[in-house]
Amino acid sequence: MIESSLSPEMTMMMVKAQNKDPASILDSSTIERIEESAKEFEAIFISEMLSPMFEGLETDSMFGGGKGEEIFRNLMIQEIGNSIANTGQVGIADQVKNELIKIQAAANAGSSEKTGMNFAK
Repeated sequence: MIESSLSPEMTMMMVKAQNKDPASILDSSTIERIEESAKEFEAIFISEMLSPMFEGLETDSMFGGGKGEEIFRNLMIQEIGNSIANTGQVGIADQVKNELIKIQAAANAGSSEKTGMNFAK
């Protein structure tokens, strides 16, 4: 077992030295929340990258335009971002998840008060 009085850096070095995955010291509910947060981040990131594509589109004045179309266009872009993120082909969520797991493992090892990052709540 890893001693909680060690610094987060020392804890991560010990985890790596023991050939343990940092995720092995986290419970499954924390891992699920981290995965959900990482996927949500990827979807928002993709939506923000797609948003400029739709800015220059002209709308038909007879059946389109106005605040309603503006709102629904934003919703459509969010859903396109969610759909792309759910395919798992971009890979941003995987990288974010790995980093969040490292941060949370270090925080659980004794410094959650210092960093203020604790997904286990």
